[in-house]
Amino acid sequence: MNDSLELDRTDPLAHLRSRFLGTSEPLVYFDGNSLGRPLEVTPERLAAFVRHDWGERLIRGWDEGWFDLPLTLGDRLGRVALGAAPGQTAFGDSTTVLLYKVVRAAVAARPGRDEIVIDRDNFPTDRYVAQGIAAELGLTLRWIDVDTSAGLTADELAAAVGPRTALVMASHVAYRSAWLADAPTLTQIAHDAGALVMWDLSHSVGVVPVQLDRWDVDLAVGCSYKYLNGGPGSPAFLYVAQRHLDELTQPIQGWMGATDPFLMGPTYTPTDGIRRFHSGTPPIVGMLAVEDMVELIEEAGIEAVREKSVALTSYAVELADDLLAPLGVDVASPRDPARRGGHVTLRHPRMQAVTEALWKRDVIPDYRDPHGLRIGLSPLSTSFEEVERGMHAVLGELERSG
Repeated sequence: MNDSLELDRTDPLAHLRSRFLGTSEPLVYFDGNSLGRPLEVTPERLAAFVRHDWGERLIRGWDEGWFDLPLTLGDRLGRVALGAAPGQTAFGDSTTVLLYKVVRAAVAARPGRDEIVIDRDNFPTDRYVAQGIAAELGLTLRWIDVDTSAGLTADELAAAVGPRTALVMASHVAYRSAWLADAPTLTQIAHDAGALVMWDLSHSVGVVPVQLDRWDVDLAVGCSYKYLNGGPGSPAFLYVAQRHLDELTQPIQGWMGATDPFLMGPTYTPTDGIRRFHSGTPPIVGMLAVEDMVELIEEAGIEAVREKSVALTSYAVELADDLLAPLGVDVASPRDPARRGGHVTLRHPRMQAVTEALWKRDVIPDYRDPHGLRIGLSPLSTSFEEVERGMHAVLGELERSG
């Protein structure tokens, strides 16, 4: 078995761990794929914003960068982590609201088609939004049953799409298993059927390299509080391919998406470009921590972040096989790192009780049915030694609970 201290010593990104709050403490954090740690600069950045940008500049801030921040930050994220050319990515509402906007816009752009294809293990919000829109518009949901230890495959999608398919909704990394979907292949399958495709990037952005333009993706949405470390409730982002910006009309018409927001005219006319997907006033404060994290990811390089992520999850699998398999624990995530995102799920009938006990010991994984203890390893803030300590803690609680 690999030595964690030696792995940390040879890790080229190890020095960046000190940029995050709390990493010098003994707490083991295995939930970076749900809520990332804050950066050390975040408290000072937020305080300075309140004192100066908001406190002194006041309403002038809109002319001094706030108005364009959702787009400039979107462009930077697109360049650093999404493989998206400028003008296609913007920050704004919650993930749920952005999902509603792009799904409604997509099905409206495919008149005569009345089906949305989605797998049953997609993230609950995605499924709930799809169900609501289907009920609202009289559409049919075509469900795909997938292996919850894996995810959506090309054969499964090809068997589900057809001439009635308006939109395919899929997650790039499955929230339960960490299955990393073959996004370019699945996108091509959807296009061959005449459908649009929408990718949820919430569990991949900032940890898995994405190439939206190269993959010919139509639409994408993702949150910013996981591997983008924006904090609880930080705004989500959306991507709309340039070729669709003139044809898609989002359903929540608001003043920020109008041609002249400050004209306050009697009727709504959508503006050009990605800004047409804005509705109300964007959450400027919520973008500040994200801005700093995108800068750090750019400094590290997304390919290097992915390499560290693969090393961390592979080490977790190695420890699970060595320490936990003798107690009946299964790895419910892909063993092939090319098909695995940034987390590992360990399955055992007692894992819910084990998770509750670990939290009391300052070891913080999370739990997902069925019987899954999920280990989310954020590459820039997690060390190999932390992984080893945490896995030994899981072993201890399993032994105690048995």
